[in-house]
Amino acid sequence: MDAATRTRIEQSFAAQSMMQTLGAELAQIGEAEVWIKAPILPGSLQQQGFGHAGLTFSIGDSAAGYAALTLIPSDQEVVTAEIKINLLAPARGDYLVSKGRVLKPGRRLIVVASDVFAVTGGNETLIAALQGTMMPVTL
Repeated sequence: MDAATRTRIEQSFAAQSMMQTLGAELAQIGEAEVWIKAPILPGSLQQQGFGHAGLTFSIGDSAAGYAALTLIPSDQEVVTAEIKINLLAPARGDYLVSKGRVLKPGRRLIVVASDVFAVTGGNETLIAALQGTMMPVTL
């Protein structure tokens, strides 16, 4: 991946106030793959003390979207057309990491997936699997 694409992803991510609110950061950027890391903050807990599904969904959707963005021309952005989530385990750990990737690139639709893990120490537990479709849009 070229430096311009990396910079584009970093600048776009920095402009997302939602990711700032969640304390999320880019953990890895590669062609057709982006990882996002987020702490489980007191403000993102659900009633039983686990990380809220909204946190899990937000970083999963963003990681998948940015993975798609690595593959399209610089005069385009992506928007989520649809995405589903399967919650597999409680979000318990030191932080969450979402590993987004492109399953099938296309001109009009890009099929994406993202796995979200809760990390404690060095151990990862898969807590959610997302799959969806991103749509390129011209700026």
